[in-house]
Amino acid sequence: MSVQLPDVLPDEDVLDFVQRLSGGFDVRLYQQVLGAANAFKEGDEAIGVAAADEVSRERARLLLSRTRLDDVHAHPPFEDRLFVFNLEAWDEARWKGVADWTLGQLKDFLLTGEEAALYEVLDGLPSDVIACVVKLMSDAELKAVGGRVFHPLPGSRVGARGYLGARLQPNSPTDHPEDIRWQVLNGWAFAVGDVVLGTNPVSSDPATVAAVELALLDLLTTFGLEDVMPHCVLAHIDVQARVEAMHPGTTGIWFQSLGGNDDANRTFDVTLEKMVAHAASRTGRWGLYFETGQGADATNGHHHGTDMLIHEARKYGFARALKRRVALAQEGAGREAAPWVHVNDVAGFIGPEVFRTREQLVRCCLEDIVMGKLHGLTLGLDVCSTLHMDVSLDDLGWCQEQLAEAGPAYLMALPTRNDPMLSYLTTAFQDHVWLRERYGLKVDDRMGSFFQRLGVIDADGRPTEHFGDPRHVYVQYRRHKGDSRPEAVLRAEAEARMAEVGARGVPLAVGHGDEVWTLEPSLEKELRRLYEDAKVGLWSELSDEAVEAVPGAVRVRTCSEDRRDYILHPPSGESLDATSEALVRALREQRAGQWDVQVVISDGLDPRSLMDAGHLAPFLDTLRTALASEGWSVAPEVLVVKHGRVRAGYQAGQLLFGDPGDARPRALVHVIGERPGSGHHAYSAYLTAPAASTWARPGAVDHDRTRLIAGISDTSVRPEDAAHEAVRIIAELAENARTVPPSAGDTAAMG
Repeated sequence: MSVQLPDVLPDEDVLDFVQRLSGGFDVRLYQQVLGAANAFKEGDEAIGVAAADEVSRERARLLLSRTRLDDVHAHPPFEDRLFVFNLEAWDEARWKGVADWTLGQLKDFLLTGEEAALYEVLDGLPSDVIACVVKLMSDAELKAVGGRVFHPLPGSRVGARGYLGARLQPNSPTDHPEDIRWQVLNGWAFAVGDVVLGTNPVSSDPATVAAVELALLDLLTTFGLEDVMPHCVLAHIDVQARVEAMHPGTTGIWFQSLGGNDDANRTFDVTLEKMVAHAASRTGRWGLYFETGQGADATNGHHHGTDMLIHEARKYGFARALKRRVALAQEGAGREAAPWVHVNDVAGFIGPEVFRTREQLVRCCLEDIVMGKLHGLTLGLDVCSTLHMDVSLDDLGWCQEQLAEAGPAYLMALPTRNDPMLSYLTTAFQDHVWLRERYGLKVDDRMGSFFQRLGVIDADGRPTEHFGDPRHVYVQYRRHKGDSRPEAVLRAEAEARMAEVGARGVPLAVGHGDEVWTLEPSLEKELRRLYEDAKVGLWSELSDEAVEAVPGAVRVRTCSEDRRDYILHPPSGESLDATSEALVRALREQRAGQWDVQVVISDGLDPRSLMDAGHLAPFLDTLRTALASEGWSVAPEVLVVKHGRVRAGYQAGQLLFGDPGDARPRALVHVIGERPGSGHHAYSAYLTAPAASTWARPGAVDHDRTRLIAGISDTSVRPEDAAHEAVRIIAELAENARTVPPSAGDTAAMG
């Protein structure tokens, strides 16, 4: 459903309009007018707040432009505890100076006011007001505002005018420390990587996270950079805290994804109390690193009828309030209040249910850059695309050029545009080289000096003969370790280790093409081969032969009409159709409660991961044997879901296990084909094991209760190893279900 607005009367603002049409304040109509002012995105359309046409969009913007800031602030489209918490970093004194302005006046001030005067206003702008003024701006106006406001990180030039930083993202499909180490050395060979060494872990097991933390810390300490830039393993913040407690001093900046409301944050296993406590503990040099992105709230079912832009702005409000708490913690510890807190906007990671085109990607990123800056934040971008969006490898270069004009603090940095673990497209090392060349941008001065000492750039910042050569950087690394072996020996050692990294499916960028900002031709060819292979996987179907090869397979399907509907409208794959639901209910009746583990298999985004030889069968066989040896009773039937997503598994678990009077844990193992793109044709295992009484409560089981093992294939995380890890995690989840007292909702459900 889209929003069609009738004629607007002269001088009418949003509240007048709502009053005229509804005879009072109608919150749903108000939400629709706010949403209709947005540039079109599929995510707003899905929740019924997108404008039906350009005429309605312009009418909504006209109404907004006439609306006083104080009226916007006094009429939040929804309220929760996060909305109230965010106000503690809001400067009410500064607000009084602008509260009577209209949004149109604020827009004009941001575009034409004295730059110094802008900074006097920012702390007084609430998040909803910031979101609403951004709705009124064209792309060119967003670029202009982004190019006027900068918030560099304390003691650095990261986020300053004329600088473009990089978060090195050395991801490994197996969390292998050597994969991670070599990608950092590779980035530094291109003079890239000055904000954070940030790895996305496959496993959130504290021991694994600790090993990766140590590998990253070793690189910084070896080169004496531990006070110049931080490192981070992007596990859940609770896991990072556990690792720090186990190995004091080994973690750097702490990471957490944020939602725009209380419910969305619970999906991330985040609460206000938890984040306030973590912020209070950050008394050292490094503070907090947040990731956000439009659409996460809505796709997790927590949109509250409100558009994506307002949710995204409230995430920045959350980050601003937590940044203030870090500053207070530093002051309380006797340090200068200089919080190193930054935000990475991951726009495009979810998929076409949020937005589909390159123009929408640019629009989303421009909106987020400006909203982040108006919140006083240092904001970077992951300008990214999934393989099921209409954004190609080549489109990303165009997007990056458009966005550089708005002054993001940093971008991601990988050897190529293809992440070998997350299977999505983002920014390559040599994209940074090109953007620096085209726009005259620099890396942080301290890291620039380091890159000169390393010998990859000269005093003028130009490439040397060692530019793009990770073997040279490895030699310097070994020299800093006190290794005096001849350079030829070290380079040969580097070649051997780089070959091992490549054999694990992690590319390294060595050298360049005709220009220093282009990939070496054979690597470019391989990148495009993987891209085309991913497109094949995305549109593949799970074959009848593959289903028949699964012992005990029971076929069910979701509400997706076909593969295209499943790809473009993901919610259709989150629930079983009526026939399948009835089949699962009948299966429960037949079982009479005798099984406590259910295996579910869904085709996901790459069904080939379930069909390739040596992938699925070894996992299932090892899983059954290992579970039985630990005393679990595994149902003989396996639900095989056509067009299935993670939440379809939760529905099956509720239908099979839900029992308000049973406190015993019941486990679900949901195997799903992952996003294609890495070449591994990998699948994931989603593991959930709450009490049967929790399964019984609709909506009680969601991602916050689930653990994940990603990257399972014969060339990444071995299926047999993954099965044993799954059994360990299930035991841990089940123990937690037995020992954690039930919540009020659980108690009510149990009568």
